Amino acid sequence: MKRKVTLKQIAKELDVSISTVSKALRNSKEISEDTREKVQAFAKLFNYRPNNIALSLKNRKTKTIGIIIPEIVHHFFSKVIRGIELVANKRGYNVIVGLSNESFSKEVINMEMLANGSIDGFILSISKETLLQQDYHHFIETINQGMPIVMFDRVVNEINCDKVIVDDLNGSKKAVNKLVEKGCKNIAIITTKDYVSVGKLRTQGYLEALEENNIKPKGSLILKVDDAFVSDDDLETLEKDIVTLFESNINIDGVFAVNELYAITAMKAARKRGLNIPEDLQVIGFTDGVLSKHATPSLTTVSQHAQEMGEKSAELLINNLEIEEDEEHYQTIVIETELIERNSTK
Repeated sequence: MKRKVTLKQIAKELDVSISTVSKALRNSKEISEDTREKVQAFAKLFNYRPNNIALSLKNRKTKTIGIIIPEIVHHFFSKVIRGIELVANKRGYNVIVGLSNESFSKEVINMEMLANGSIDGFILSISKETLLQQDYHHFIETINQGMPIVMFDRVVNEINCDKVIVDDLNGSKKAVNKLVEKGCKNIAIITTKDYVSVGKLRTQGYLEALEENNIKPKGSLILKVDDAFVSDDDLETLEKDIVTLFESNINIDGVFAVNELYAITAMKAARKRGLNIPEDLQVIGFTDGVLSKHATPSLTTVSQHAQEMGEKSAELLINNLEIEEDEEHYQTIVIETELIERNSTK
């Protein structure tokens, strides 16, 4: 009795892709007649039979995508969801949104609930608590079960999956270079703790930009905020920390904040100290949301192009779901940033 072979083995023997083998066995016109004949002859010779259980699992599609985000009210995440929905709906998919609220346990519960037959794959941004704990078992288990994941914005290198990120490093450098160009010499940064990947990269961009402009970085001008969970109390603490930053560094003439909430709070704290913006203090934030446009004065900001990030994430996931090959090919798409100048800079 001849040994049985798999699609993968046939593809390897004939030096073609698994998708080509699958289509050739179905007499697809996309494949040349010569290749179809070779594949079918090889499959017949080695008694190839499709795995009906695997086919059953593969064909059990819900045409639904699960989205897990850390915050529901954040303008950035709402724009990402809009981008995902635009692409998903065009390609015949629905979306379900789950909220981790920056909690590791809620992230795990959401994924377990949705992965139980409700969806075909995940698009997600990792919660701050998960990043802090560095526990990624739920992502690994989901991928091992054959369910693809696309990570966006907050990602980790330890997980092999498709990712969509913004160019945080160069986006931050654009912001700091602009402050220097506008005459700032004592530029502070309000950022996150280093366990948040985007905050770490934006801080790195700040430091590199200062050095490239021959400005020596000062530890006293770096405020790292610990806000794993955002609440009214956290915002009060943030404002107090920023006031302390200003009181300890009376010569600050520029602030770069890694998100718009930090930037708006910095402007509020500055006004309480009698500083005029942008005459006495210039401020640039990151993420071009509703707050940036309607702040007083309006905030100069780095735009992340959140909708484009959502569109790219959806395209990656749906393409992954609809290809027929088993080989693992992951890619990271980097979205370029744009500096939008408003009234918080001169």
